[in-house]
Amino acid sequence: MKDYYQILGVASDAGPDEIKRAFRHLARETHPDANPGDPSAEARFRDIAEAYEVLSDPAKRARFDRGETLEFGDLFSNFGSLNDLLGSLFGGGGFGFGDPFGSQAQQRAGQDLLVTAEVTLAEAAVGVDRQLTFSAPQACSTCGASGAAPGTNPEACSRCRGQGAVQVSRRTMLGTMATLQTCDHCHGRGEVVSEPCPTCRGAQLVDESRELTVGIPPGVNTGSRLRLRGEGGAGPAGTRPGDLYVEVAVASDPRFERDGDDLWHRLAVGVSEAILGTQVEVPLIDGEPMMLDVPRGTQPGTVVRVPRGGMGRLNGRGRGDLMVDISVDIPAKLTAEEEEAVRRFGALRSEAPAEGRSRRRRR
Repeated sequence: MKDYYQILGVASDAGPDEIKRAFRHLARETHPDANPGDPSAEARFRDIAEAYEVLSDPAKRARFDRGETLEFGDLFSNFGSLNDLLGSLFGGGGFGFGDPFGSQAQQRAGQDLLVTAEVTLAEAAVGVDRQLTFSAPQACSTCGASGAAPGTNPEACSRCRGQGAVQVSRRTMLGTMATLQTCDHCHGRGEVVSEPCPTCRGAQLVDESRELTVGIPPGVNTGSRLRLRGEGGAGPAGTRPGDLYVEVAVASDPRFERDGDDLWHRLAVGVSEAILGTQVEVPLIDGEPMMLDVPRGTQPGTVVRVPRGGMGRLNGRGRGDLMVDISVDIPAKLTAEEEEAVRRFGALRSEAPAEGRSRRRRR
């Protein structure tokens, strides 16, 4: 005998609300219309529907708990069909789960658009307003977005009666099931145009150039996307416009390497500067350079942190740091005078450099 508790994934003492929630969740996932091409989907959905019908009815649940066998004919006895069962749980017409034509309206919303905004690393650090120019569908001004030639009007679709969708019923092993399909006569618009507009050719929309100023926040990186609701392509009359997605491309900066919110700057100092200390000019991403103190005895690989010298943070809280990575520039070639000075220094330090100028070993 099937374990209906296990099928719904609930405990044997689960209450009615928990059982209903489990069925609603599984019904959406396993309904055959949501799994086209899966021959086992209908059988899985049948088991889930059976389990809910038994466990949601106190009398049938008691019989099941006592180990009695329930015949298939006992199931769905309170409903005309499985479609009625789904309708009682989700509303609307069967598997529509609510407004039976809500999905059609969603399909007819305006087009989402994607544009790219190029910014420098400095602009990405502090944020910038960028004016974008792009092409977007707009309501046709010739026909007022009706799609019909001036002086004429669209007519309600005779097949779907202006709804944009038609209900299709089919018989399955679970009973009669009804689903919604886009009307193939009006293609979901709910109306037909006998004389199309000469400008938009009945599409209601035309592509036009748009300009929009977009605020790029501090801390963006290449690939960051901003979503501007309602700034995409216009939709047919009575529907919402689409959204505009702005994908950011941040140019590289030869002065810095980015590591999250921090910036790294490579600074090379001379041997004498590392030994005796110095002051060196270091660039900042958002302003004039600063003078950095390099202390006496600085070793190669020393990193000096400049607080808040990095990128702004996307969450608006503070900034990263500037990390100055110090290297010591050791000359590969010396003049005779320089070499003599280095040897005198080495002698004072009791060091033993190689004698004479270095020579390439012969093979």
